[in-house]
Amino acid sequence: MLPYPIFLDIMGHRCVVVGAGAVGQRKAQSLLSAGAKVTVVAPEATSRVELLSVEGKLQWLAEAYQPSHLDGARLVFAATDDPELNQRVAADARTRGALVNVAEPPEAGDFAVPATVRRGEICIAVSTGGASPSLAKKLREQIESVVGEEYAALVELLGEMRMTLEQQVKAQNKRQQVYEAILKSDALALLRDGKADEARQRCEDIAKEFSAKPADETK
Repeated sequence: MLPYPIFLDIMGHRCVVVGAGAVGQRKAQSLLSAGAKVTVVAPEATSRVELLSVEGKLQWLAEAYQPSHLDGARLVFAATDDPELNQRVAADARTRGALVNVAEPPEAGDFAVPATVRRGEICIAVSTGGASPSLAKKLREQIESVVGEEYAALVELLGEMRMTLEQQVKAQNKRQQVYEAILKSDALALLRDGKADEARQRCEDIAKEFSAKPADETK
């Protein structure tokens, strides 16, 4: 069965991680980076989880797991080293309508967390359906070597231009051509070389060029 790829907006939503070892810590930090309100449940935790709790970045409940810990959660992560407990957590999560990820056994969960590459607002996910995490890691590393931080800068620049471009170029098909022309230009190379001002000017010049053209000249 092939997984269904999806990106979830969990900003401000409650997410619960049961287990605070290395795996639980990794899950919690990933959730925090996505803006979730994270609760970690475990009698003991790594020093990193303890520090995040002290800093107020997450809530750590230093107690044995209870089903009520999952109340109101949008996502649940069963990340203990006890497969039986993990499956209980999964069952409890489903009764509350929450999606659950299970560290062991992974097939007991509703979703898998893919290997990801982040470049600013860009997020690229790689999954092998659980068949080979090592291959997913290798693919992620290859993508990281090709997609550099200049892509994050380009996304930010295009986002800043978006409202102005919608005013300058009314037709949607013309705006699409503007974006395609920018991607074919040397804007990305300029950003890679640290020439942000020149890249911005190049993008603005392309937008002005298209806005000045009659509709039939952009076809």
